[in-house]
Amino acid sequence: MKVIKHSEEVLKVALISKDTQLVRLYDKFESKEKHLFNEAFQPDSILFKPITLHSDSDWISSHPEPTQDFAQFYHDPCRSIPSPQKSHIYIKPIGSFGDSRVSTDVYMRWLKDYCEAFYSGLTVRILGPEPVSQTNCAFRVNEYTHNLQIHAGHLLKYLKKKKPKDAFCIVGITMIDLYPRDSWNFVFGQASLSEGIGIFSFARYDSDFYSVNYKGKLKATKKLSPTNYSVFDDYYTPEVTSILLLRSCKTLTHEIGHIFGLHHCQWLQCVMQGSNHLEESDRRPLDLCPICLRKLQSALGFNITERYKALKRWMEEESNGTEAELSSEAQLGFQKPVEAFKESYDWIVKCLEVLQK
Repeated sequence: MKVIKHSEEVLKVALISKDTQLVRLYDKFESKEKHLFNEAFQPDSILFKPITLHSDSDWISSHPEPTQDFAQFYHDPCRSIPSPQKSHIYIKPIGSFGDSRVSTDVYMRWLKDYCEAFYSGLTVRILGPEPVSQTNCAFRVNEYTHNLQIHAGHLLKYLKKKKPKDAFCIVGITMIDLYPRDSWNFVFGQASLSEGIGIFSFARYDSDFYSVNYKGKLKATKKLSPTNYSVFDDYYTPEVTSILLLRSCKTLTHEIGHIFGLHHCQWLQCVMQGSNHLEESDRRPLDLCPICLRKLQSALGFNITERYKALKRWMEEESNGTEAELSSEAQLGFQKPVEAFKESYDWIVKCLEVLQK
């Protein structure tokens, strides 16, 4: 295992900058917020820890990239910034998300509320679910895993047509596996950052996906008709478990972060770290390191303490005031499965303790 440990000076420059203008902006933070940021420089910090690489297949080892500090983010002329005219994040479900226990409406509401807490200040709206047949995308059966896959690039073109005028971005999410071109095995997601469009699949976040007993495998592997979408009727949808919800929240906020212009984080453990495989993705924390937090705060202008409080409320199992907005189906006793969020919840509590001293 390799530990990527930056010096205190390097981390300070990455967060605060040597640019006089950006130092002045940093000085406007309240002392309690600076106290939280300063945790990044403490070698024994329990809040913000160095990145660890467990194998050569981990992202940083296999995908060398330049780092992005706060100054580079702030001065990037190509990054997207929300405006009063374009201040909404739209989520478009593709295919079914329902199972015998949780409906699509309930699952989408959980993701919406989490995303609104994470991207504090923006409104998240759920668009109606779309059957695969309405997207006119290509599809296939994966020759190795024998599950259905839909074409990510075709879905991006479909989403571009569906993007509302007041959208900062629109992201499609699906429980069906994706592929970007015929020569590729699969892809977790694909995005056009300049156009504010993304498509992401949670199919491989099902704990049984790589099992020989995976229910999404097709028994018959005969060649499919390119216009016969009936193969998607009643296609397997995994149960929305706590771990699948955790992975979904993590992926959704990571990918939308890219649309804001945040690059893969290489400073400290952070949800914006790249991941090359599921085990590495699971190692990532659910939230941002101080450097990426400052990037996002500069784009949205949120109160850091209030953002953490909103994330904490979302993770609490009891009613947080949103149940009245749920569909009648959602009020039949569905309880948000937050067991897998316990570590993240405890971490947020510790951050709030620092901020409220």
